Amino acid sequence: MKKDYLECGIIVNTHGVRGEMKLQSLCDSPEILASLDRVFFKKGEIYVEKEITRASVFKQFVIMGIAGISDIDAAAALKGTTVYASRENFELDEGTYFIADIEGLPVIDNISGEKYGTVKEVINRGAHDIYVVSTPWGERLVPVVDQFVKKVDVDNGVYIETIPGLIKD
Repeated sequence: MKKDYLECGIIVNTHGVRGEMKLQSLCDSPEILASLDRVFFKKGEIYVEKEITRASVFKQFVIMGIAGISDIDAAAALKGTTVYASRENFELDEGTYFIADIEGLPVIDNISGEKYGTVKEVINRGAHDIYVVSTPWGERLVPVVDQFVKKVDVDNGVYIETIPGLIKD
């Protein structure tokens, strides 16, 4: 099931004394986060909409002002808070998808159809993503490269071709 709201940033600090905050972007780039006109805070199971009054990119961070947060104390109280964006705020190019839509998908052998497990997490630490796959044989790391990942279908699963030792011992 696709989530209506996607994690897009984390408030890491205050910026100045007028309630602005420094956010670490969880988007493909800080510019994407800075381009939004609204974000959402999660309160229990409810998402509360907040208007962005100002946003700019500073180094790898986003400096953001949010309506109703007007002093350093209010901003400091939000440190560590994850901010969300509505799925509606983004347009995806053909063949692209949200990481949130990959997590939980079954991982299936592209040739035999055997189900190996599910994508537990997506790690991005360099040149390409890595899928952490929960299998009956333990967690396995699958590099997201053409050699292994043959197709990603966000409605049905991640189809891979494996080599000895990648999934099964």
